[in-house]
Amino acid sequence: MNYGKHGIARRQRQLSSLLPKFIHLFVAAAFTCAVFGCIAAGTAGAAGGLGVFKGILASSPEINDSVIRPSGYSSIVYDAEGNQVTKLVAADSNRIYQTIDKIPLDLQHAFVAIEDERFYEHNGIDLRGIVRAAVTGIKSHDFSQGASTITQQLIKNNVFTGWTSESSFSEKLKRKIQEQFLAVELEKQENVTKETILELYLNTINLGQNTLGVQAASLRYFNKNVSELNLSEDAVIAAITQNPSRYNPISHPENNEVRRKKVLNNMLEQGYITEAAYEEAINDDVYSRIQTVNAETENNTVNSYFVDALTKQILSDLTEKLGYTDTQAYNQLYSGGLSIYATQDPKIQKICDDFTGNEENYPAGTKYLLDYKLTVEDSEGNYENHSSEMMALWFADNGYNKHRLFDSTEDARAAADAYKDYVLSQGFSFVSENFSTAPQPQISLTVADQSTGYVKAIVGGRGKKEASLTLNRATDTIRQPGSTFKIVSTYAPALDAGGKTLASTQVDEPFNYSNGRPVSNWYSSGYKGVCTLRYGIEQSLNIVTVKTLTDITPQLGFDYLKKFGFTTLVEQRVTKSGQVFSDISQALALGGITDGVKNIELNAAYAAIANHGTYIEPTFYTKILDHDGNVLLEYEPETHEVIKPTTAWLLTSAMEDVVTKGTGASVNFGTQPIAGKTGTTSDENDVWFSGYTPYYTCTTWAGFDNNVDLTTKEQQRLARTVWRGVMEKIHENLERKEFVQPSGIVTKVVCNKSGKLAVDGICTLDGGAHTEYFASDNAPTEPCDYEHFSTNTSYICSATGLQALDSCPFKVPGVVAPGTGTCPHTPDVTAALGLTPTPTAPAVTPAAPDATVNTGGGGEEEGILNGEENAAQ
Repeated sequence: MNYGKHGIARRQRQLSSLLPKFIHLFVAAAFTCAVFGCIAAGTAGAAGGLGVFKGILASSPEINDSVIRPSGYSSIVYDAEGNQVTKLVAADSNRIYQTIDKIPLDLQHAFVAIEDERFYEHNGIDLRGIVRAAVTGIKSHDFSQGASTITQQLIKNNVFTGWTSESSFSEKLKRKIQEQFLAVELEKQENVTKETILELYLNTINLGQNTLGVQAASLRYFNKNVSELNLSEDAVIAAITQNPSRYNPISHPENNEVRRKKVLNNMLEQGYITEAAYEEAINDDVYSRIQTVNAETENNTVNSYFVDALTKQILSDLTEKLGYTDTQAYNQLYSGGLSIYATQDPKIQKICDDFTGNEENYPAGTKYLLDYKLTVEDSEGNYENHSSEMMALWFADNGYNKHRLFDSTEDARAAADAYKDYVLSQGFSFVSENFSTAPQPQISLTVADQSTGYVKAIVGGRGKKEASLTLNRATDTIRQPGSTFKIVSTYAPALDAGGKTLASTQVDEPFNYSNGRPVSNWYSSGYKGVCTLRYGIEQSLNIVTVKTLTDITPQLGFDYLKKFGFTTLVEQRVTKSGQVFSDISQALALGGITDGVKNIELNAAYAAIANHGTYIEPTFYTKILDHDGNVLLEYEPETHEVIKPTTAWLLTSAMEDVVTKGTGASVNFGTQPIAGKTGTTSDENDVWFSGYTPYYTCTTWAGFDNNVDLTTKEQQRLARTVWRGVMEKIHENLERKEFVQPSGIVTKVVCNKSGKLAVDGICTLDGGAHTEYFASDNAPTEPCDYEHFSTNTSYICSATGLQALDSCPFKVPGVVAPGTGTCPHTPDVTAALGLTPTPTAPAVTPAAPDATVNTGGGGEEEGILNGEENAAQ
């Protein structure tokens, strides 16, 4: 609006030319307003005068087709198949714009018939309507009957947006005069037709239930597009607008029914519908349908985990890529009318939801973790907050489960009430509480297309999701990764830049970290002796992995993890007490890190291996269009090579062994090649499986939210159970593919004990030889130099870890620490057991492909306490 000297002068000149042909229209309107004013305020209307009247008009806002357009639109999320997933709305923005050609004529006529019967005839104001309202008001002493035209209502809603806060009669009178003047002026503009005005009006009006415009209302009340409404439904919506609260068809169907009949009567009287159409609409049981839709809608008002993650990514990208403030980003997302094209595959998401939502797929004995917050007030009016942790301390002293785990929600409620009663007994008054439970153990899951980075589905937890933006265990929770880290922290850098091959060997024997703490294997059957790295991956051997990382240095492993996209690693952290923590340590080999990792980031790292060594930042959307259809954001992933394609293929080959004969055999569903790695932390707090097929990469996690041990084999297998359950179904109708071998891969026959080129007649007799894959630039060229049949070869007992006697049936090549005792397998003991001593030469080769290892059914991983080895060495 231009209130400057020149602007007002220009408006006065404009009014001088308008007044001769316009004044006769306004005389009646002004007179009526004056009558209203006299009655309401008890004052004479003459005080205004013509000069004041002209001044009011001169101070009117500018009017054109742009300023009368509504603002604030719902953003719509579409899945990968183009289906609408959800609407993102804020208050005053639940609007979906619909052009007039998509709005049924019956609906247009319904609004005209009930709101402005001479809409197609008048010039913006309806003098007959004004006079009628005035006369009716004088006779009945009720001036509530309106005389505003559709054009005036449009201007009131989109130009005079502050009309609801008007406090005086003079403010209302001024706005009413300007509103009428602008209505006439608007309808004189060449580019503004009656259709334009009606279209804007039908997209502006408040229609209850936080809906604005007829499309949003149609979806809310009937769950269908406005173009699909029938006459009866048209009348329901048209009946709302006079008073969206009073005529709400959900909360006050009886009121809406009365006005709906009036709408239909007016349409019949004004010739818009036939008698037959009227009778059919009148007899339609439309309110039963509305109640059914309402029940379904109320059950689907909580956003999914996928939509939660999507909105967080969009808000982040709007601020980081486009420079929006946080407030601007929020308003754009929830009020900007965006069209958001998500990467979610509806079929894959449904498979994941169906499997994880079926309680039969979980171990017996589900527990419920209690989360409780209590606010109380003391006698002086001070508030005191009590947390779940404070409650747990009271539980421990009063016979309740200190871990806050209960057999049912009812038991949890009773325990919380007992704690509340105790607190209140201390002289406090109750203020508020927050009670919730979550079934345990919990799970999370991510499925992505490794070739694009598109996240196809996520599950952020088990159990009913009670609200939007709650804890998302797939994208937010940080947990210890266990042995899944062996691949990305150790074997990937070792093969890619550390000079190691899958045939390289380590001796599985007693070994200590540099701080003197022993490294433990996950199994209890002693040590394996000389092992290849391939076998170390297959059987998830801890000592072999730690030795390998020690050889290539933890710094190299840490650097590769950063390239794999992990954002939660700690390079160095100094506490207030001066304690230093760093993930650049030998414990990195086994996933022993300070904080942990996110499911989605671990999945992206494995997806990089599946994608021939190239990392693609995961995304939840492909593109976002603004309200006008212009591209606002388009997914341009951050991508880089982490490892060479040959390294990626070699890791894939080794991880296929994990699935076919190693610790991950239970995930093998047989119809597709699978490469992957199990992961378990000490005391079974966290279990993982991260793996991929030629189609998709999937990572699953299971554990208790409060880090309680997984105690049963079924619980310890849960991550693998979920992985197989969803991935087998996802691949059910997909053609079998194979992992593509890149150029630069060669095969060599190598010695099992040295990893170098096998010497025929020596290596083949003492432990054997095998054919292995290599990157051509890192294949062995030297013959084996291992001291086969040496009298200096020492042996250890694989059953006890002690120095082996010649008569020991379990001896394997290896070295024990000085002063270590000998095993108990004397000739007499061996004979008594009915065993045969292992011949000294040729020695047994523990790395043979058919070696049998007891995987323990679940607890098959690290002997390292979570984060215990993280302090700087």
